[in-house]
Amino acid sequence: MASKLEEELCCPVCCDIFKDPVFLTCAHSVCKACLQQFWESKGHRECPYCRRKCSKAHYPSNMALRNLCEAFLEERSQRASAGSEVLCSLHSEKLKLFCLEDKQPVCVVCRDSRKHTNHKFQPLDEAASDLKEQLRIKLESLQKKLKVFEEAKHSCDETEKHVKTQAQHTEKQIKEEFEKLHQFLRDEEAARIAALREEEEQKSQMMKEKIEKMSREISSLSDTIRAIEEKINADDITFLQYGPNLFVTLQSYKSTVERAQCTLQDPERVSGALINVAKHLDNLKVKVWKQMIAPVTLDPNTAHPHLILSEDLTSLL
Repeated sequence: MASKLEEELCCPVCCDIFKDPVFLTCAHSVCKACLQQFWESKGHRECPYCRRKCSKAHYPSNMALRNLCEAFLEERSQRASAGSEVLCSLHSEKLKLFCLEDKQPVCVVCRDSRKHTNHKFQPLDEAASDLKEQLRIKLESLQKKLKVFEEAKHSCDETEKHVKTQAQHTEKQIKEEFEKLHQFLRDEEAARIAALREEEEQKSQMMKEKIEKMSREISSLSDTIRAIEEKINADDITFLQYGPNLFVTLQSYKSTVERAQCTLQDPERVSGALINVAKHLDNLKVKVWKQMIAPVTLDPNTAHPHLILSEDLTSLL
């Protein structure tokens, strides 16, 4: 419980020992900082004790009170230092022994009390030393355990870094290998399309020549048919007219009959004109796979005893 003097030395605002107190015109004293804070919270200037209006913004320091507070604080600090030794809460005696059964410090009066009858005691410093040694042993065990965990964590950290490095390196290799495969496929595609274009050009040229030949024959036949149709459509007199032009007429008729007797053979059916699709597409996947997959040499000493090899790659597609 605080002493009467300590209560008198307390600021009414912060309820603590005065710090740099100022002396008001009403004869009351307040901490300088507390007075400014009190005025700001109230919105006007008045004494925290009597609420009397304060006409001034600044008041002089109460030197006598400040010196008294400093002396009180210093004396209290000295008393606290002198009485820092812990006393028994029951007998106000110094704690010099340690009860091994109850595991607690006791005074000499406690040792002789009924509560500690037949208990074993040890000097406080020896008990503290023994207990500290036990804790030190446990601490060493924990420190070793900590070291093991730190080493394990360091190993995990290094493994994590190695995993990232492995992943990056493997990803780079995968991209390089697939780029080779992509390039191979692009080259294979270009080669096969080139072969297709070459065959297309050959077949197109062959058909072009056949079409031109048939076009000439169609044109010739069309002219012959048109001439014969003109003769047939002429009137009988004109068609069979005799006279000075008889010889000419007979010659013209003979020529017309000869033209009507077409000696052209029927067009041959075109064979082998279409693209050989099977040649370009049949087993395309298998052929490409065979070229992509490098020959594999197996060690008979390490190969699985039930391993079966097959050249049929269609099952893989």
